[in-house]
Amino acid sequence: MPYSSPISDRTSEPKARQIIILLIIFGSIITFFLYGLFSLANNLVNFIPISVESKIGSLVVPSFEKKSKSNNTEKQLNQLLDNIEQKLSNDSLEKRDYQTIYIAEDTVNAIALPGDKIVIYEGLLKEIESENELVMILSHEIGHFANRDHLRSIGNIILMKMVINYFLGGFEILQSGADLTNLVVNAQYSQTQEKKADIFGINLLYKYYGHVNGATDFFERLEKEEKTPKFTQFLSSHPLPRKRVKNLERLIKENNYPLKDKKLLTIDIS
Repeated sequence: MPYSSPISDRTSEPKARQIIILLIIFGSIITFFLYGLFSLANNLVNFIPISVESKIGSLVVPSFEKKSKSNNTEKQLNQLLDNIEQKLSNDSLEKRDYQTIYIAEDTVNAIALPGDKIVIYEGLLKEIESENELVMILSHEIGHFANRDHLRSIGNIILMKMVINYFLGGFEILQSGADLTNLVVNAQYSQTQEKKADIFGINLLYKYYGHVNGATDFFERLEKEEKTPKFTQFLSSHPLPRKRVKNLERLIKENNYPLKDKKLLTIDIS
């Protein structure tokens, strides 16, 4: 009968515990390292010059412009956006020149692109029932520019790719402008970022009209139809509409914003 030493069994248990402890320590170090790295990246975004942002945009915007429809609809959207810009403070508008890119597709979405471009899809316009709703959406997107959210989302994804590639032994991050475009399209804003953009948006809506009627209309309808396939892409990158409606209603109450008659949407969809 073979003899097995009881000592080896006893010593294996402490070794296993040591390995587990080392793994926990290593995991904690990596977690704190990543947290610090992303925090640093988020803070550095505020110091990226608008000229650099425009260069990033030059890699992304052309792929959207190829699909755009430069017609009367886009012209009217840009005219409305120009009118909204006049209500911005000089600090918010400095070195900025916001423009829309109109894409005649059924997608229900709006996207803020580096380089002061706001993509508006035909599918979104068809869901909007008043000019006030559209001004709220455009003001919300301008809020993302003001908070540099579009750069933060891209930066965080690139940073994560860098970390993963480093540990896997690769160094390729983005191979082409198309890769960067995919990052922009699939970027998701945090609930905090969306909330701040909504705050910026409703304040700008008030400056534009002198009241905020229409601020919640689109999201209220979205809540009723959130299971409809056409809203899938919008909901995949935005917080639940019910939460947004509640936050906006709270802001309206806290600021005593008045509610007056809404304006009919006169933009021709073509």
